[in-house]
Amino acid sequence: MTKQTIRLLMPQWQGGNNPNYSFGAELLAWLAPDNDQPLIHVPVQAYDGTPLENENGTYGRKQLLEQLTAAHHIISAHKPDRIVMFGGDCLVEQAPFAYLNERYSGELGLVWIDAHSDLARIVGYDYGHTLPLGNLLGEGDEEFAKHVKIPLKPENVFLAGLEAPTEQDTEIIRRLGIKTAGTQELMKSTESIKDWIKQSNIKHLAIHLDLDVLDPTAFRSLLFANPELPYDFSAAGTMQMSGLLNLIKELSEETDVVGLGITEHMPWDSINLKKLLGEIPILNK
Repeated sequence: MTKQTIRLLMPQWQGGNNPNYSFGAELLAWLAPDNDQPLIHVPVQAYDGTPLENENGTYGRKQLLEQLTAAHHIISAHKPDRIVMFGGDCLVEQAPFAYLNERYSGELGLVWIDAHSDLARIVGYDYGHTLPLGNLLGEGDEEFAKHVKIPLKPENVFLAGLEAPTEQDTEIIRRLGIKTAGTQELMKSTESIKDWIKQSNIKHLAIHLDLDVLDPTAFRSLLFANPELPYDFSAAGTMQMSGLLNLIKELSEETDVVGLGITEHMPWDSINLKKLLGEIPILNK
């Protein structure tokens, strides 16, 4: 029986309060290999110049919840076996991965390839993209987490590429018993993550890829590589693209990958070129 795979394009920007995430998502979807998988657009309220309001500790809370609901409705209507998500900020991962955990009877495995844990709110940084994994585990933000019908099992989650975990990260990881491996370890050997798949009997796996796991000196289309304004609020990634590709290929050989989300694409050169083209008179007559 043929398994149905859908692609979702969710150019959500409110989770990071940065409209450039929308263009990054659209470019990701365009760059991906073409095939017969349907590409479905999740409606996202476009930036209209109005600053987001901080609503109960999260900027753009109302819009984010509306967009989360829209993604749930689209996925439920299609009932896919596999989902590819092009984001957008990291919060776009909540709806597809929550669905896949239901689809696979609460036994979904999840490899979170990210320089950051996305487990908890960061003090002074009230953005929704800090919490998607926490929400999926039934923790995080209560108003978002209640949209996860079956929380993921902590033992079915593996954090890959985490850089400089905070005290809060460390406490949650220890309390929940989540497995982790840093970039240096994974680039030497992927045995720890393969062993976890075998020991946890992971039959179906979703992969979250936040591109910020990559070294911004080698891959420039990241928030951390802003040519005009250095970003130093949190640790940058150190993974090389060759190592990342090897990791994803090995995971794909080890078990059935049913979900892939790619997020936080910030193509600065294309963004700036688009702005330039938008100001050239002959192109706007």
